[in-house]
Amino acid sequence: MTNEKIRNIAIIAHVDHGKTSLVNEMLKQGGLFRENQEVADRMMDSNDLEKERGITILAKNTAMMHNDVKINIIDTPGHADFGGEVERILKMVDGVLLVVDAYEGAMPQTRFVLEKALALELKVIIVINKVDRKEARIVEVEDEVLELLIDLHASDEQLDSPYIYASAILGIASANRDEMGTNLNPLFDKIIEYIPAPKSDVSAKFQMLVSASEPNDYVGTLSIGKIEKGMIKVGDAITVVDYLKQQEPKRTKVTKLFTFSGLKKISVQEAEAGDIICIAGSSDAKIGHTICLTGFEEALPFVEINSPSVEMTFSVNDSPFAGREGKYVTSRHIRDRLYKEAIKDLSLKVSDTDKAESFIVNGRGEMHLGILIETMRREGYEFQVSMPRVLYKEIDGVKCEPIDKFVVDIPEVSMGAVMNSMGNRKGELINMIPHTNRIKLEFLVPSRGLFGFKSEFLTLTKGEGIMSSVHYGYLPYKGEIERRTTGSLIAFETGESVTYGLFNSQDRGLLFIGAGVPVYMGMVVGMSPKSIDLVINVCKRKNLTNMRAAGSDDAQRLIPPVVFSLEECLEFVADDELLEVTPKNLRIRKTVLDHSLRMKANKPFFKNN
Repeated sequence: MTNEKIRNIAIIAHVDHGKTSLVNEMLKQGGLFRENQEVADRMMDSNDLEKERGITILAKNTAMMHNDVKINIIDTPGHADFGGEVERILKMVDGVLLVVDAYEGAMPQTRFVLEKALALELKVIIVINKVDRKEARIVEVEDEVLELLIDLHASDEQLDSPYIYASAILGIASANRDEMGTNLNPLFDKIIEYIPAPKSDVSAKFQMLVSASEPNDYVGTLSIGKIEKGMIKVGDAITVVDYLKQQEPKRTKVTKLFTFSGLKKISVQEAEAGDIICIAGSSDAKIGHTICLTGFEEALPFVEINSPSVEMTFSVNDSPFAGREGKYVTSRHIRDRLYKEAIKDLSLKVSDTDKAESFIVNGRGEMHLGILIETMRREGYEFQVSMPRVLYKEIDGVKCEPIDKFVVDIPEVSMGAVMNSMGNRKGELINMIPHTNRIKLEFLVPSRGLFGFKSEFLTLTKGEGIMSSVHYGYLPYKGEIERRTTGSLIAFETGESVTYGLFNSQDRGLLFIGAGVPVYMGMVVGMSPKSIDLVINVCKRKNLTNMRAAGSDDAQRLIPPVVFSLEECLEFVADDELLEVTPKNLRIRKTVLDHSLRMKANKPFFKNN
């Protein structure tokens, strides 16, 4: 039995290939808004960070109607670091829309998410997006997608997946590559025709796998998932069951039921198999748990989430400025927040250390952990983090490290510089695809080799390069990689920076601060072009004597300071440094603040004696 009135789909793609824009137009043309209603751009990116960065970070549910059929849609992230969001929601759907840019073609994340969908035997509709671009390569991109399907050992049916040619920004789609179309109806019709209706055994006892959870100020935590079997009503007695049996079954009852309609949740009294719903009253249910009718407990298996590849140490801020700017500063606050995040983000792992004030956090990449850090500082947390480190594994007695598939699209004139830099980072060229005046290069490079590469890449390509990466697997250790060729300029004493001290220090390198900034001994205030650290006194004042006045010299002009973003700070911080994170400031500091103690720790004589 199937529920023909429902279709459940996820939209997956590489970052910036147009997923969220496509969902925007689907909702607009699905009749959810008045003709004169003002609709926000990228309406599914509701998170502040998503709006600022222009990327999707969290998977989100929505729904629309077409020809009396309800289409549940899940918009997913495109960046590889948030692949865990894609993996967990695929259990909720019966098919996927694979959106591919008509110029860029199949990129690394395209392969990653498609492989997961094929493994679950989901139906795939391939949407070639941005067909209105002048440089679109529609036929070549079709061939690239077909090659990708063959490479991923797709079944005969999956190899015959239908194509839709669309322009999300214009809101048009066509089943014929030679026609532009006038609206998205061809896409809606293909979804209803090709994506199977969900199974609907209404007579069976209720069973639902929790694929997402969402806090709610009024009704508590909402458990989101697709009803696998049966029906559920408000007031029914339910039991939360853990498939891995790490938690005892918990009994509760349904206090509220919601289904999705556009950007809203609609309260309902009952729901049946095949629909995607939210259940209130099941606060003990975590992602991967099963909600069943009490008396008929049977857990459903959950998809295995890929393990993290990068770790960082989060700890209580112990700098001289600790506690001045943050609202939550204790180890208890930080620990609770990190473990709370690990419950809803399955690709994040948190563990305690032998020190009560430090915690190890494992994630998918620098951006994954960077988003967590930025979210926490906006919530009022103050803490410090270490340099990102990759997680090594021993396979068959051989030390192995995580390897990324790294793809760049660059001007031809930048090819030599990029190839040279990749060689220094132990990158191995595996493919080269020339375009008009541009070239696409594919490398296998150690994940640690990409730390701090983004800013260098933009410099090498004069801002015209496009880069992306996805986890490829574990391969034998490639050897030492020099992470940083520059040193740090370190504040000599605690105080406030002054123009005189900064003017005399700016010849040593690039400064990160201007005049009137509070600093402390051991704080990194600049970058030295040499590979050694230098101690400078930015608080030094010009003494007033009977021979001259303090301000009688020529005006001292300061070079504008370099202000790092959070990602740039994480790229810059060295293994003997920490990043101090507060709601108002980001400060890089030495782990050992005292200069004499730091020098003793670095000298072999003192280490051995």
